[in-house]
Amino acid sequence: MKNLKKVGLTALAGSLVAFSANAVEMSVTGTAEVTYTTTNGTNANTGNPWGSNTSLAFTGEGDVGFGTAKIVRTLNDGIASALSAYQTLDMGDMGTLSFDSIGGGLEGTTAYDDVLPTAYEEVWTGISGTGVIGAASKDTIGYRNTFAGLTVSLARTGGANTAGTAGADADSGTSDGSNDGEGSTYKQSDWHLSYAVPYLDGLTVSYGESTKDWSANDANDDTSSVGHILYSTGPVSVGYRHAEFHDGTGASNGINVEAYAIAFNVSDEMKVSFATQDREYDVPSGTNVTETSDAVNASYTMGAMSVRGTFSESKDTAGQSGDNDEHMEISLVLSF
Repeated sequence: MKNLKKVGLTALAGSLVAFSANAVEMSVTGTAEVTYTTTNGTNANTGNPWGSNTSLAFTGEGDVGFGTAKIVRTLNDGIASALSAYQTLDMGDMGTLSFDSIGGGLEGTTAYDDVLPTAYEEVWTGISGTGVIGAASKDTIGYRNTFAGLTVSLARTGGANTAGTAGADADSGTSDGSNDGEGSTYKQSDWHLSYAVPYLDGLTVSYGESTKDWSANDANDDTSSVGHILYSTGPVSVGYRHAEFHDGTGASNGINVEAYAIAFNVSDEMKVSFATQDREYDVPSGTNVTETSDAVNASYTMGAMSVRGTFSESKDTAGQSGDNDEHMEISLVLSF
């Protein structure tokens, strides 16, 4: 009798597995990339310019009764900073919930830190920065929904710092049924709104803010904001971006960013773009310095192969007068 019961339970378990497999669609995609990168100027790096990365994304998606659930896990040649793992639940009119375990950037200001049109990379790649902080670390809860053309994106995360005050954040990744083992020293919240302007196809405006609330009584909040005006018509796309960052510490430095970009689809296969950015470093105890960055990008796609390139340069890099840098990158990507 025990054997019959065991056989019956085994058959039931097998049928449940078969049912789950029928309800979930699994897929694997990947890319193989080879790059050639050089840097020149004040912060030049004369190391080996050749690099490569193979990426595999494992995706499972299926109906769970009250929405469509998706799980994604991406592996990249052992590069920890390039790994990603997240889960989403699309509930239709009720919006989409997400939990970003590794990687960040699904929702909140980080997802929209720089969405200017480009043929390849952002204007600041390799020479500057976005000027935006966001709730895009490990274990970030997100939500997104669209109401009459207005897309709302929210993100919330917490983290720890070894010093217990503002500074470099510690690794806050956790496994299930545990915490990160560090004292939580901040909570970070993002909101971002994006609106497709009616009666003017191709025009989108957006704005968002992020606040890092430090737990220490003597620590003030860090804040940042980012906004875009984007317009596309035919083969041409143009954009304007404004961002600000303010360290909550009294009499500390701030950052103000303005950037412009234009991209042109030469053909179905080829795209080119140009962008410029001014990044002003607000120095309360001295003279403000503005870093100026320019970048030219191009890409060509034929079937599963893409060849992409960027050349950028900056003056007064990182707010240091007289420091100038150049960055050049060529990428060959095969998608499968």
